[in-house]
Amino acid sequence: MPAGRAAESRDEPRRPVRLGNGVQVLVEEIAGASSVVVGAWVRQGAALEPLEALGASHLLEHMVFKGTTTRSAREIALALERVGGSLDAYTSREHTSYQARTLGRHLPLAVEVLSDLIRNPVLRQEDLDREKAVVTEEIAAVEDTPDDVVFDLHGERLWRGHPYGAPILGTRESVAAISRQDLVELRAGAHTGANIVVAAAGDVDSQAFVELAETWFGGIESGRRLPDPAAPSAAQAGLDRLERDSAQVHLVTGWTTPGRAHPGRYARILLAESLGGGMSSRLFQRVREEMALAYSVYAFHSLYSRGGVFGVYAGTRPGAEEAVLAAVAEEYGHFLSGEFSGVELAEVKEQVKGRMLLSLEAPGARAQRLAGLALAGEPVVSLRELADRVDQVSAEEMAREAEAVLHPDRQYALCLGPVGAAPPA
Repeated sequence: MPAGRAAESRDEPRRPVRLGNGVQVLVEEIAGASSVVVGAWVRQGAALEPLEALGASHLLEHMVFKGTTTRSAREIALALERVGGSLDAYTSREHTSYQARTLGRHLPLAVEVLSDLIRNPVLRQEDLDREKAVVTEEIAAVEDTPDDVVFDLHGERLWRGHPYGAPILGTRESVAAISRQDLVELRAGAHTGANIVVAAAGDVDSQAFVELAETWFGGIESGRRLPDPAAPSAAQAGLDRLERDSAQVHLVTGWTTPGRAHPGRYARILLAESLGGGMSSRLFQRVREEMALAYSVYAFHSLYSRGGVFGVYAGTRPGAEEAVLAAVAEEYGHFLSGEFSGVELAEVKEQVKGRMLLSLEAPGARAQRLAGLALAGEPVVSLRELADRVDQVSAEEMAREAEAVLHPDRQYALCLGPVGAAPPA
């Protein structure tokens, strides 16, 4: 590859290509990479499921690995592992992802295997019966992890019945009720050209990859684009305490935000970084370093197509949750009172830009970014343009977004653990 082209490719992803059946193809060549990450992202996730079929998207993700018309489950596992590669998958609120990582010379094999998973799963009843048991164990594992459970419970109550608050894994009852026909119908509606994004980043030739995508994904039925979830209509504020036998009280406090297309998201990213993005953040310094009330404390900002949530998590000893919530409220007040200085804003911008660029060093992160933009219907921007958008955030925007997501009247807090314990001495 010519040196000039290689240098350009690190900052300029290729224009997306749409195949005749609607499949979107995106690719980014990374100079010096020896590996490539390639994936197929399907516009189907937990927020697009009916309440009576919660967990169906996740269960389908499991089931495609149980065998296809051309490979057994073992042959699927061996296909890339025998050449040093790997396969992985996950289900989110609004999409399901199937990914492969391998050396660049094995990219044709990886694309073919991914296509096999998407196009040819057999979905046998006997496999479904076994996999329901596996997912039930996965649900149990989450229930044994209170710092995971608290997010599920917080989302369920915050969103007041909206699918954004439903558990991605489903419940024991909903998983048990899912039939093979449910999965067949789900796959028929989602595994179509209008709902699939194929992306690769790393040691890959752009034109050759588009041709591979056409060969293995071009024959999929076009179908129709699945709609986004309905917009959330309301959210709950206040404080709930749920008793649980655990060594810590796990707390989440937060509020809803507009969806990912809202221009204020960059200001909220900066807010999250300054509040709880690292060891120098306000919450880490206050709650952990000064008050010694938590080992883990951080801010988060989750975004979906029709909404999002901005909040804080902390795990603290029983009886200390009130002190932690008070400290979080005080740090919120720092932003609400307009004390956020120009120097502090400039520093957090540099932190965010640095984190973004460092997080995108790996091919997998690059491929994920390309697919995420395509799924959201957003243009593919260069890393330089991304940094420019962060730089353009003003102090006025920060104040506006802080008022929207940090105001005391717009907070829902949930404490999970031995919440009736006496405060520490």
